[in-house]
Amino acid sequence: MKIPLMKIGALTCLTLGLFNGQAFAESGITNACSSFGEIQPNENPSHKQINCLLTNAAIEAEIPPEVVKAVATQENGDWRQFNEDGKPIISDDGGIGLMQLTNKSGYDQKKLENDMVYNIGAGVEVLSGMYSRRDLPKIKGAGRRVIENWYFPVMAYNGTKPVNSPLYQENGKMNVNAYQEEVFAEIENQSYLNDTKLAKYPFKTSDFQYDRDSTENIVFKNLEYTLTDPTHDSVYWFRAGDKVVTTSSANIRKDISTTAGAVTVPPNKSLIITGDFDYHESKGNKFVFYPVQTEDKSIKGYVSSAYISNRPSIVKDTNKPVISGTAGKAIPINSTFNPKTGVKAKDDKDGDLTNVIRVEGKVDTNKVGTYNLTYTVADKAGNVSKVTRKITVYDQVTPVISGAGNKTIKLNSSFNPKTNVSAKDNADGNLTSKIKVTGTVNTKKKGTYILKYTVTDSSKNVATVTRKITIDGTKPVISGANSKTVGYYSTFSPKSGVSAKDNLDGNMTSKIKVTGTVNTKKKGTYTLKYTFPAFLNKYDHFFVEEVYFKRLKKKQTHLKVKSAQNLFINCSNQL
Repeated sequence: MKIPLMKIGALTCLTLGLFNGQAFAESGITNACSSFGEIQPNENPSHKQINCLLTNAAIEAEIPPEVVKAVATQENGDWRQFNEDGKPIISDDGGIGLMQLTNKSGYDQKKLENDMVYNIGAGVEVLSGMYSRRDLPKIKGAGRRVIENWYFPVMAYNGTKPVNSPLYQENGKMNVNAYQEEVFAEIENQSYLNDTKLAKYPFKTSDFQYDRDSTENIVFKNLEYTLTDPTHDSVYWFRAGDKVVTTSSANIRKDISTTAGAVTVPPNKSLIITGDFDYHESKGNKFVFYPVQTEDKSIKGYVSSAYISNRPSIVKDTNKPVISGTAGKAIPINSTFNPKTGVKAKDDKDGDLTNVIRVEGKVDTNKVGTYNLTYTVADKAGNVSKVTRKITVYDQVTPVISGAGNKTIKLNSSFNPKTNVSAKDNADGNLTSKIKVTGTVNTKKKGTYILKYTVTDSSKNVATVTRKITIDGTKPVISGANSKTVGYYSTFSPKSGVSAKDNLDGNMTSKIKVTGTVNTKKKGTYTLKYTFPAFLNKYDHFFVEEVYFKRLKKKQTHLKVKSAQNLFINCSNQL
């Protein structure tokens, strides 16, 4: 018997003196299968003969052969006692032969290795002994021929260790890797051809007491179960004259070895057993064939034991509806989404069940994320299908950066690269605070500087803007402040005809400040100074237009230009 992590002694129960290795009648099995030939030393019999040996050993011990053959498959998938060299198969953990038994007192080591019939008989005795244990649970009202009632004896055959607990203690989920679960899966597969599902126990974690990290056996707190699903009797005790029904559509073969000329009958078709079962030669067939006929005797032949039962009540609709159209889907943010669009449900008995699909969960199309929807539908027989679907709301729209246009600023002025710059995203809203600026601007040095503005939204969409900042050192230009001679006693306005213009600020005439005065009642030369007041901008260059006055003795107009921007005002008594 193979078990993860450790080897469990299969014959522990023999210490109780239940069998002592002699209860099994080897000759009975051998005689029952003698028609298939004499068993040769160190040779594996044909598959058909091994099927016969396992079946009859199980029947003699009143164990469902379905169970024994599934255990043999789990222990030794090829149903072999010897390898290609005629040597007994012994596993790394000490398992011997077809039934993978370990050597314990009461059994002959050599016979376990070299005698397949003895090996099968020993394995069947061990399994039967497990059924007799009083510390293992049973099904209320069920007997030895009920397949489901062997769940815990099969478990014990491998070991009642935590690794074989039916449930994971930490989360209550089924332990599908437990030894007995794998054996019962073999029964459904090889004895029922996946046409019939065995009843499930209503397990709770409180039913089992154990420490997952310990090698101590499980203590079973609940020793009796009532199953809500119908149980299944073994089909190997049918006799001629018994009435059975088909559990699904089945072929009535004219000959066991071929489907040629077979007649198909529907589910729940009544048949009468007309003789003993027989075996098929194919290694894939681990069931048997019964000779049958319809009640009106119109159809006669052989039917696989996988498709018949003595309990019509267990023939029911076990097929779940099929839900389609629930593949995962990605949709853009702010789009329209109907969770039932394109989703359908169909049942083999009830037909279209789309209108009764229930959907649990919601999708917020205004918010990026992954949402889970659960689709559930049930047919009239109570078979329920559930499908989980993932809907991803995505955002591929990049944020928008505003206010980061190219700009020219004055030399030595102040500059904050984030002033009036903002970022907005369709999903995240205002992302201004997330803007990152790379590059620098030196306002004390004329030139053009490149700044890179980057912002990333929560969906990793990146917006990038490149901005040019130009530092301009061009001075404002004062016009009309030329040197001038005015008449004695005339009217003179120092700002008349004088204007100022800046390449960035435009007309600045109103900001000109004039320092100095001109007395037209007194001849002489006066100096006027034209400036831009400091309150305009402390970093602005102001421009000085100086007017120098030189008093003249002669009555004449005298103009002397000291620089391009010097203005001389000469007052004479000549009009």
